[in-house]
Amino acid sequence: QVQLVESGGGLVQAGGALRLSCAASGRTFTMYTMAWFRQTPGKEREFVAAHRWSGPGMYKTDYANSAKGRFTISRDNAKNTMYLQMNSLKPEDMAVYYCAADRRRVKDSDPTTLANFDSWGQGTQVTVSS
Repeated sequence: QVQLVESGGGLVQAGGALRLSCAASGRTFTMYTMAWFRQTPGKEREFVAAHRWSGPGMYKTDYANSAKGRFTISRDNAKNTMYLQMNSLKPEDMAVYYCAADRRRVKDSDPTTLANFDSWGQGTQVTVSS
């Protein structure tokens, strides 16, 4: 497994912004599909966004409908770090956010399937006050 450490969560007012970071260990980070999921109590973990490996040096981004237009996923391969910039936050965005890594090196794999991800971070809490 690869170790993933999230940071950047916190309390923000509705309409505000946060940037989450996910630092990864491992020498082949550039070949991972990386994604963010979130979970609230009593609900299943749900897909938020992915930075999908699409071949050597190529990536595609995917977003849940709830995130489109407000969230931006990115990565810095030199730092082995993935980011999630969240703008215009809403109370319904409040959740524990998890980063995940799919190390299978499958081009354009489905990033919404939890079973494709073999490494998970510990989660970071995002609280949005109305």
